[in-house]
Amino acid sequence: MTGPARPVQIAVIGAGDCSGEEERAAGEIGRTLAENGAILISGGMSGVMEASCRGAASSGGIAVGILPGTGDGNPYLSVRIRTGMSHARNYLVVESADAVIAVGGGYGTLSEIAFALKAGKPVYGYRTWDIPGVCACPTPQDACFKALSAAHR
Repeated sequence: MTGPARPVQIAVIGAGDCSGEEERAAGEIGRTLAENGAILISGGMSGVMEASCRGAASSGGIAVGILPGTGDGNPYLSVRIRTGMSHARNYLVVESADAVIAVGGGYGTLSEIAFALKAGKPVYGYRTWDIPGVCACPTPQDACFKALSAAHR
């Protein structure tokens, strides 16, 4: 017997400190994912993470934060998973996702990209690390639709 189809889970990763353009793009990504029925997975903190969660919430979506400690994370989270694992939680963020979208980012984002690539998960990037395995996307919408398509396979 099969149950209902489960919604796809897309991780949106990026720095806690981001530019205005990265914040705008992350918000657009969150909205687009929510409008297409995806669950957004993030590190649950500020910057790209908060902007993407805010975008998802604005469209009635679900945003799951896999948090580094015992705090509450950003105010737009639907679900908070407090890990007490600091940066080691980056592994849990990508393992919980069917596909990954990276927006900008520093070394924490790079570690998540590496975990995703090592696990064979598709990674789509908007203005992020230019490394083999990351599909560079010219717009936030392009990153969303490629990630959604890959997650449905």
